[in-house]
Amino acid sequence: MKKWRAGLVAMLMALGPAAGWAQRSGDVEVEVVDQRGRVLADYPLRRDERPGIYKAYLEARRNQRYSIRVRNRTDQRIGVVIAVDGRNIISGARSELAPDERMYVLGPREQETYEGWRSSKNRINRFYFTEAGDAYAESWGDSSAMGVIAVAAFREVGRVWEREGDRYSAQRGSRAPSPEAAPPASAARESAPGTGYGETEWSPSRQVDFAPERRPFSQFFIKYVWRETLCRQGVIDCEGYRRPPRNRFWDERDDQFAPPPPRRERYEGEKWR
Repeated sequence: MKKWRAGLVAMLMALGPAAGWAQRSGDVEVEVVDQRGRVLADYPLRRDERPGIYKAYLEARRNQRYSIRVRNRTDQRIGVVIAVDGRNIISGARSELAPDERMYVLGPREQETYEGWRSSKNRINRFYFTEAGDAYAESWGDSSAMGVIAVAAFREVGRVWEREGDRYSAQRGSRAPSPEAAPPASAARESAPGTGYGETEWSPSRQVDFAPERRPFSQFFIKYVWRETLCRQGVIDCEGYRRPPRNRFWDERDDQFAPPPPRRERYEGEKWR
């Protein structure tokens, strides 16, 4: 089926220090970087997730521009659906991280940086952290996944791609909606961060054939919050903030193994002494 091949002009960034949660994926790495390509501080969750699903907190700074850097470590092409605040970054539509959505395609061992919402075949509008009331998703009345950067990676059906050095992207569906036609943003969610629809930049793309598998083999969910929220929740230690009480079901526990059973002399039949 027809998709879009990325001749994205976005510079191929040199590999920086990968986030700890990203390295665990093996086949795919995802990082959030600033406009200079430096990796933003992130804090992986310390509890086990389902295989192939990785979660972390990330510190957002107001009005900071950012990009999403993805590296394909496999010897095949892969497709990646990327959603910010629950909206597909190519189509602007509500995303379910599904294989029939518009997606970018990465060649074998390729790394690419995605800097904004795709507003046309040749242009994007930059990502930047802002108040939720100013976010692109909020302008569409959608706060269902505010503050989350999500990436789902799909393998290609029945095809191995051996050529390296080219860049790929893929798109499906209707073109990105225009924010000028959107309803006014609500001011009710200004306490949390969201991602704005920033300035326009040149970023050409073209169409390619890519048939994704039905299910992603790897997913990333990055919850970005203001520093004060990280402090208040005890994700990081900050002066003036008390760490919240330990939660025995949520926080990582040291007693990960089953203890020995009680001594037999402690019970008689089915009744405890």
